[in-house]
Amino acid sequence: MEPTSERIDWRYSDDGAELVPWADAVARLAAAGLAWVVTVRPDGRPHATPMVPVVHDDKVYFHTGSTEVKYANIQANPRVLVLAGDTEWERGLDVSVEGTAAPVTDDALLRRIAELYSGCWDGRWQLDVHDGVVFSKSAGGEVAVFEVTPRKAFGHTKGDPFSQTNYRL
Repeated sequence: MEPTSERIDWRYSDDGAELVPWADAVARLAAAGLAWVVTVRPDGRPHATPMVPVVHDDKVYFHTGSTEVKYANIQANPRVLVLAGDTEWERGLDVSVEGTAAPVTDDALLRRIAELYSGCWDGRWQLDVHDGVVFSKSAGGEVAVFEVTPRKAFGHTKGDPFSQTNYRL
């Protein structure tokens, strides 16, 4: 997936800043040991929670149990924000992705996502896939896998120079 638009937002960028290519933003998401997913509660309040992301074909995937708040929020409103970055001020790249979370049921894709999860952290994220249903050993039961297709994203470089790259997808 290539952005239809990639540009520096000079309102939030220092002189000499350079555009962050979309491939670098995707790589940052893929390398994140932890990211945040922000959903919207039925009453309009935001809900943020950490999660372990995996990236495949420029899309972000995460899983959650059906009793979790983010699951219920996504059922009511699938719009989400995914954030990956760190708390360093003088270095690094933070990436935020706006998109829609859609449940994944394709067995082949679920197996690929499970394979990607097996390499996360210390290997504790083991998912078993059977006929479109995913089981998480660490969660102790069935989980839903969601795919976030980016629609709009931002890459924020920190340090000298600071910059903001805007992506339309």
